[in-house]
Amino acid sequence: MVLKGRAAIGQGPRSEFWIEELPVPEVVPGSVLVKNTGAAVCGSDLHGWRGDQDGPVTPRKRIPGHEFTGRVHSLGKGVSTDSLRRPLKEGDKVVFPFFFPCMRCYHCLRDQLYACQYRFRSNLTRTFEDYPYCDGGFADYFWLKPGHFVFKVPEELPDKALATINCSMAQVMFGLHLAQPKQGDTVVVQGAGGLGIYATACAAEAGASQVIVVDGQKARLDLALRCGATATVDLNEYPTPQARVDRVRELTGGIGADIGIEVVGIAASTLEGLDMVRMGGTYVDIGNISGGSFQLAGNKVISRQTRWIGLQHYNPWILESCLQLLVRTKDKYPLLDLVSHTFPLEKMNQAFETAEWVGKQKGSAATRVVVTL
Repeated sequence: MVLKGRAAIGQGPRSEFWIEELPVPEVVPGSVLVKNTGAAVCGSDLHGWRGDQDGPVTPRKRIPGHEFTGRVHSLGKGVSTDSLRRPLKEGDKVVFPFFFPCMRCYHCLRDQLYACQYRFRSNLTRTFEDYPYCDGGFADYFWLKPGHFVFKVPEELPDKALATINCSMAQVMFGLHLAQPKQGDTVVVQGAGGLGIYATACAAEAGASQVIVVDGQKARLDLALRCGATATVDLNEYPTPQARVDRVRELTGGIGADIGIEVVGIAASTLEGLDMVRMGGTYVDIGNISGGSFQLAGNKVISRQTRWIGLQHYNPWILESCLQLLVRTKDKYPLLDLVSHTFPLEKMNQAFETAEWVGKQKGSAATRVVVTL
């Protein structure tokens, strides 16, 4: 009998999701079949759902979702350990990259798997009719190609918290890694949603003397203070970009932050964030993946000698570092409670409406929304 699993299907911007049963990919030698336990609604999911990305919008059917986790359903022949050679068996919790680097291109050979030109995201590059069918996070199953990275998760970490690791947490931790923070650095984080809260804790654990978080939701800012922030800048109290820039410079003795991290997803935030970073500082741009454009005077970056890093993926080893940080700080920060809302797969539409923050009243935005499976 062919194993089948549920999958949430979408077709074009603002379309209603519906549920279908699809055949599950065959477990071939070297592969792993994962039974998904939870998938988060990421900001990039919302961009696609709104249809606000650059370029043509195709109405093809697809299974959305890339920020998710699960347990091993079955192991292909030859697979008995995770990527760190720890014993792996059916039922074990696992995390894994949501993209598949080719491992044999110019970038991969230089340890830049995050920049692989041939990295593969099946639910973004294939049609709905192509095999394997269960190729997105909002489905019962996900198939890991032979040789793909996979990391066993300590049982003490709850399923709900794990759903956000392979995108939100991994992205910001790797971004901070590329920024090369030094002990005592000051860090400003733009945005206090899921990525921003993780970035706050990661910066604090990296030895930052100050972590300043900018957001317009009081509940999020309060959570940031519980997760390592030393100060917050509320958009309601500082309503203009210049006022926020001035406040960050005031908090840093007129110098500006050593490192800026953008996880808002609005193009204008980058212009603002670059002004928050000191001369010779580093700016990590993670949120602006939808293609929003802005005009930039060259001297904003060149004469200020700013190191500007754009980042969309990560090197897989960072996932293990994420797990270690969560275990180490589980009694220090409420990171395991970062998820604010959960919905069953049958309520996908409600989950996306809850996660949406554009046009919402102040104070109503969710931190992270997870669909349980």
